[in-house]
Amino acid sequence: MTFDAALDGTLMLSDHSTIDEAVAQAGRYEDHGFERVSMGEVTGWNIVPVLTAIGRETGIGISNDVFSPPSRSPAMLAQTALTLHEASDGDYRMGLGPSSPALVERWHSGEFEPALRRTRETIDIVRAVYEGGKVSYDGDVYELGGMGYDRQVPDDPPAIDLATLGPKAVEMTGRFADGWVPQLFTADGLRDRLEDLERGADLGDRSVDDVRVAPLVRTFAHEDGDHARSMARQMVSFLVGAYGPFYGNSVAEQGYPEAVEEIRAAWEEKDTAAMAAALPDEALEALAAAGTPEEVREHYRKLAAIDGVDAVRCAFVAGMSQDDKETTMATLAEL
Repeated sequence: MTFDAALDGTLMLSDHSTIDEAVAQAGRYEDHGFERVSMGEVTGWNIVPVLTAIGRETGIGISNDVFSPPSRSPAMLAQTALTLHEASDGDYRMGLGPSSPALVERWHSGEFEPALRRTRETIDIVRAVYEGGKVSYDGDVYELGGMGYDRQVPDDPPAIDLATLGPKAVEMTGRFADGWVPQLFTADGLRDRLEDLERGADLGDRSVDDVRVAPLVRTFAHEDGDHARSMARQMVSFLVGAYGPFYGNSVAEQGYPEAVEEIRAAWEEKDTAAMAAALPDEALEALAAAGTPEEVREHYRKLAAIDGVDAVRCAFVAGMSQDDKETTMATLAEL
């Protein structure tokens, strides 16, 4: 089975004590043939300076996972995107997503709902800024007008990718966004959602081929496959049980409702060992690429073979050493 997709990489900024270290890791991805590198923004660094440094000091494309509208106004998101586009010589893709109630309400002091409507209106406003001139918008969530971006807008403004999970959200992605970055999907679950993406593209009178699909996969290649799976199990179970409700809901809908319920119950007791134990081997194998180098490459090949997938985004597992990361990047470079 061949691998006919691009490789994207993801930085775990919590693993890096300085911005220079993060830039160096992005350079390692580039050296291994990865096309793009992205990173998340939760409650740590503001990632815009980090992305700027990577854009200026390397040749790899840059993305983010993800900016939530309550963290920045739509106009500021447009300004940020255009600035990062300039910093990367036109190779930036902006990642947007509804985020989670905990982050929006407890960190940004915003209101989570109406999450999808807010995301849709944010896309509208960003695109209005891209068009140049004064921006006027009267929506259900946002209302602004009378001012405009005061620099020249490039002919090829940054693409907008969405990180969405549910049917309606993915349909919205197909209708309005330039890319989709799903996470924690089995191959069958991804195929089902790609039908929602195609329906959205049809509603928007667009081609789904114009939407760059890049599933993000927790990845750990190690000669001791059991060691890699053990560490990945801890990470995946934490995402399912503790990282907001949406990942868990999605995994449950993909065929693992009992496991999700058990993982969430263990999280209530903050029993991370029990969370990991509750994740079935079958689910781990389907949701993550963890094991021997060949097992990891096979997982990537299967995802790339799904009609509609354009790239696979490697995300490391918490606790991996730098040697582990080097082995994993080298493993994927052989695809």
